[in-house]
Amino acid sequence: MQPKEIQILQYLRKNPYASQLEIANNLDMSRPAVANIISQLIRIGKITGRAYILPEANEVICIGGANLDRKYLVKNQLQMGTSNPTTSLQSVGGVARNIAENLGRLGHSVRLLSVVGNDIEYQIIEKASSHWMNLFSVEKLANYSTGTYSAILDKQGEMLFALANMEIYDQLSVEYMKKQESYLTNAQLLIVDMNCPKDVIEYLQTLAIGKNISLAIIPVSSPKMERMPDNLSGIEWIILNRDEAETYLKMEINDEGSWRAASEAFVQKGVKHVVITNGSKGVMYSSEESESTLVPAINVDHVVDVTGAGDAFVSGTLHAWLEGTEMKLAVNAGMVNANKTLQSAETVRKELSKVTLNNELEEYLS
Repeated sequence: MQPKEIQILQYLRKNPYASQLEIANNLDMSRPAVANIISQLIRIGKITGRAYILPEANEVICIGGANLDRKYLVKNQLQMGTSNPTTSLQSVGGVARNIAENLGRLGHSVRLLSVVGNDIEYQIIEKASSHWMNLFSVEKLANYSTGTYSAILDKQGEMLFALANMEIYDQLSVEYMKKQESYLTNAQLLIVDMNCPKDVIEYLQTLAIGKNISLAIIPVSSPKMERMPDNLSGIEWIILNRDEAETYLKMEINDEGSWRAASEAFVQKGVKHVVITNGSKGVMYSSEESESTLVPAINVDHVVDVTGAGDAFVSGTLHAWLEGTEMKLAVNAGMVNANKTLQSAETVRKELSKVTLNNELEEYLS
């Protein structure tokens, strides 16, 4: 067989339902060339049949980071400039990937769009993630390393500082998104984290408006708030923390009144549903349909690890909203999922399911 025939055959072994256009895009060939090679492979008996499927109309597509997380728990008080005894844990992470796993465990059909290196780090991510989300559209880049996030935690599990190697996400491009349009335009919800460049977020916003698809934007840090679209119209959800809201709005949130005003400011800019989290003080929720509501935090007796709690909150809230739950109750579902994640050593807790979360929510409200 010719090299291109071997390439396509190897690709179809891993992705038997790939369309000719997808094969062409991923193998850098023209679609007619792919069609000719597939016809030849059928004639010589290397392929005995073809199966075509339509993009799923109810997918949730998570777009952004897929990292390998390393957490170091300092045994004593951190001392700079010297060696500190620690215990360590390695796990998979990334905001978009974490949300995708949460939603997959909650029973949703989820696809991840991200860029990764062709390295051992991604192999670890793939092994841990493939059961909960469709990884077919994740693009491997030969000259880049998979994103990594290293957090230094104190004895209480609170983060002291973190190091993020996220250079690869600059390669999350509009061109890559255009290759995924058949999936994007059939989704029920797009969730994009702000590891993505601004032009990609604006492209997804335009696509969501044009195709009437719900879009949720999830910031990842205050410095990356500069990637927020200038115009917020057509955005279904923004879920962010106090620091991120202060950075974007250029205002201080120092009491309940300013907190409420900040959430309402996002609604005035065109966002349908806004949640601003504020640690132990709870969350403020605002929407087009209702006045601002303060939802108190759930007390946590013992925090094991804060990593992943914010992603658990986003996932629980959006899951309940997709299920048609009333808004305040949806936010409570997010609070419960975050609370349980704070008490887990895992970034995404292994016992999470739709039934488990419903039972935990009922217990909290009783």
